[in-house]
Amino acid sequence: MRSPDEAVSTILERAGAGLGSEHAPLAEACGRVLAADVRSDLDLPPFPKSAMDGYAVHRDDLASGTARLRVVGEVRAGAPFEGAVPRGACVAIYTGGALPADLDAVVMVEKSRAEGDAVVLTDAPAARQHVCEQGEDLRRGELVLAAGRRLVPGDLSLLASVGCEPVPVARRPRVAIVTTGDELVPPTAVPGPGQIREGNTLHLAALARAAGADVRRAGIVRDDERDLAASFAALLDEVDVLVTTGGVSMGKYDLVGAALEACGVEPIFHKVAIKPGKPVWFGARGAQLVFGLPGNPVSCLVGMQVFVAPALRKLGGEPAERWVPAPRRARWGGAATRPGDREQYLPVRAVQAPDGVDELEAVRWKSSADLVGLARADGFAVIAPGETLAPGDPVRYRPLD
Repeated sequence: MRSPDEAVSTILERAGAGLGSEHAPLAEACGRVLAADVRSDLDLPPFPKSAMDGYAVHRDDLASGTARLRVVGEVRAGAPFEGAVPRGACVAIYTGGALPADLDAVVMVEKSRAEGDAVVLTDAPAARQHVCEQGEDLRRGELVLAAGRRLVPGDLSLLASVGCEPVPVARRPRVAIVTTGDELVPPTAVPGPGQIREGNTLHLAALARAAGADVRRAGIVRDDERDLAASFAALLDEVDVLVTTGGVSMGKYDLVGAALEACGVEPIFHKVAIKPGKPVWFGARGAQLVFGLPGNPVSCLVGMQVFVAPALRKLGGEPAERWVPAPRRARWGGAATRPGDREQYLPVRAVQAPDGVDELEAVRWKSSADLVGLARADGFAVIAPGETLAPGDPVRYRPLD
């Protein structure tokens, strides 16, 4: 069996360099990955502006620290002052207002006292005091955001300020998620004898979307090799990545691998030294990637996080350093563990200790089929083959995402 690191390396080698680009409306671009560098089309700010409500002045008029100045007008945001301001005079100015060209400082309103059409100011302002200078944030042509960045809400306002509309973004990988099993019924159904409600495709779809994919849940296919092959073939005509769950172990009705091969999918590996999730199946048909994940919910969630998500991030245009997020460092707060022969993913709850370090508490769970136990967890402690943990030991931690 391959180690998890070897399996991920093989998957990323088979994943293409990207799926091209398209344009998205700025209002819908949050979460998308930039496909090209964005540069500013103007200086930001585009003119010197006031950072305060107050009075724009000739600073030499206040050399003594106090002056009574005539107020000859005002500047508010979007309404510049027209004309010159003589010495001994000032203009009222509001935050964001353009500083008149012949004035060189702003005195905040808290240091003023109105007297009819004049104002008494008590300040000895420094040069350009409370002034945001033209281009101090960005210069025309300067890099705003680099290609490969996954856009967050604050980025949208920044892109709007430099006129980036629509936004060049990487095309999302198209993913189909299908589950197999004669025992499965939809969540809306009342299970009959021997049946259970299907839920794996829900959490797999959520994880795929979090990794940047455009996801289609393709439902349930019964354990029949011809039905499986027909369903897989139809889905492969529409997607970049196919993810199945169930039917990849060694039982009589574990038919997924054979059905995928019947569709022209090249098998690359089957089984990885990981617990839970050992039976994972990986193959490719040309540029298309195919993942067969186990049916137990914890096993398929681990498989999605460890093996599928890195491929989706690469296909979706993210930079290499984001394909495989580094596990966090934490401290083991559970009982001593025994060594295993595979990399183990133990469901845990993270609690911040008084020293600020995340301390991991093992949650009570019975097996890789235990959804209730998984719901108590925040993530997984990652334990290397042969490694043992005692209370207080450092440990790798992978949050559920």
